[in-house]
Amino acid sequence: MAAPKRGRSASAQSKPWRSLALILIAIVALTGGMFASGHNTPRLGIDLAGGTSITLRAVAQPGEASSINKTNMDTAVDIMNRRVNGLGVSEAEVQTQGSKNIIVNIPKGTNSEEARQQVGTTAKLYFRPVLATEASTGAATASPSPSASGSTSSTPSSTPSSKASASSSKTGSATPTATATSQGRAASDALKADSTSSASPSASASATPSANSSAAATAAAAKLEAQYTALDCSKKSVQNTAGKNAKAEDATVACGQVSGVWYKYVLGPAAVDGTDVKKAAAVLNTTTAAGWQVTMDFTGKGGDKFAKVTGELAKNTAPQNEFGIVLDGQVVSSPSVASSITGGSAEISGSFTQEEAQSLANMLSYGALPLTFKTDSVTTVTAALGGEQLHAGLIAGAIGLALVVIYLLIFYRGLSVIAIPSLLVSAILTYVIMALLGPGIGFALNLPAVCGAIVAIGITADSFIVFFERIRDEIREGRSLRPSVERAWPRARRTILVSDFVSFLAAAVLFIVTVGKVQGFAFTLGLTTVLDVVVVFLFTKPLMTILARRKFFADGHKWSGIDPKALGAKPPLRRTRRPSAPVDPKEA
Repeated sequence: MAAPKRGRSASAQSKPWRSLALILIAIVALTGGMFASGHNTPRLGIDLAGGTSITLRAVAQPGEASSINKTNMDTAVDIMNRRVNGLGVSEAEVQTQGSKNIIVNIPKGTNSEEARQQVGTTAKLYFRPVLATEASTGAATASPSPSASGSTSSTPSSTPSSKASASSSKTGSATPTATATSQGRAASDALKADSTSSASPSASASATPSANSSAAATAAAAKLEAQYTALDCSKKSVQNTAGKNAKAEDATVACGQVSGVWYKYVLGPAAVDGTDVKKAAAVLNTTTAAGWQVTMDFTGKGGDKFAKVTGELAKNTAPQNEFGIVLDGQVVSSPSVASSITGGSAEISGSFTQEEAQSLANMLSYGALPLTFKTDSVTTVTAALGGEQLHAGLIAGAIGLALVVIYLLIFYRGLSVIAIPSLLVSAILTYVIMALLGPGIGFALNLPAVCGAIVAIGITADSFIVFFERIRDEIREGRSLRPSVERAWPRARRTILVSDFVSFLAAAVLFIVTVGKVQGFAFTLGLTTVLDVVVVFLFTKPLMTILARRKFFADGHKWSGIDPKALGAKPPLRRTRRPSAPVDPKEA
């Protein structure tokens, strides 16, 4: 019988404790990291922890039926997905259903309510110049606005800062009616001074453009003044509807909230579209007392338009040096401008909290949807129902594990003391890594992921069976246990690697081409397949090498699972020496 080859494999087989120590250290380190992070259990998805499912239907505006197409729907899904994920919501799922519907699943969590509000805010984002504004109560309530500046310059000290000082107030008067009227007139004058083409689309079609457009502008300004005077943004019924249906090219009235106080605005035509914003982020400015700020980067055309409008606003006094950031018809912020902002970047500074800055940054980054959506239904999955599904999944997993253990005990007897601890090590690694991936990458365990973990039990057990059967084949050839283990390992190793590679490849393809909950199944299947390789190489094989030296296994006890008689082994192979060549008497 040929002896095992010396070299790296021989060195590894002579020191199996190193591999066992390595995987033990890995388990201890990962477990310690799990407890240190404070996340001792995996995050649960909407179907296990409860949450909200929202169905949105794309609505075509008059004359824009062709806008509802696959490209625009995919763009809307991408924007909504980034919007809710920007709030740190785990496993927020956004996907199309049919040609006009989008399903949004938001798990129950810290920011799930805010995510519901933002994902339902589906109108486009606009930057509109502020023509007039006042507290909706009519009193001269202080409402300092944030300030916007270029990325290379500091925020001007003369510019009011959001919530930074109660002394900086919106322009207004102590008398509500007079304030509304005077500011409405100021807005009317601003509109008249603006391009007459923006006042009314019908003006450009008139036979006498100058006279008719002037008359249309006057009529539009008067109508706007009346709307502004009558607008009461303290009423919830008008807070989200005041400027919702306004066209980008038209002036409008709108409502906005600052420091808990609702303000009403007169806004000019949109100067910059939300699609002109390349990205926005909330940053903490530690070099000055500015605190949390929101930075914006514009596209090339967007930067040019923003520089032009801020240059015009900087020439005015408050409040007409402000621009309103309008999302779904509501003013979410109205920064003031001290000078023209060039360079394609800007900062909005004010006494923002981190949550406020992040919320505004999300609106700027993900606010421009190519379509308008209507909420068809909102369904809530209770935590109790999710708990029942989780309980059922755990029972299914326990039954599957029990069946595998019973199979191993019946068919492999003593070898099950290797297989069962290997399954346990694999389960511990899977659990700990899933718990760490929750806060790490936002992984959330859903019901299909639980199914993937159950399937992985069979994959892991299959690797043990391949190894054990290779060992049995060697014993049937008449070899003793220790040489059989080392000879069986190379062939079993190749089979295990090929099998796991195919499983991992299938999981990777499934993860890439599918959406939603199916990705949870694919991710878990891929993760457990990788862990199967780690466990077999660093735990199962070294443990088998150690136990092969024990008398119970080495002598082939009938309960060891590798009894030569029960396996029908051939007589033991023995070393034989070739007979010496006869010596020629003449040579002697």
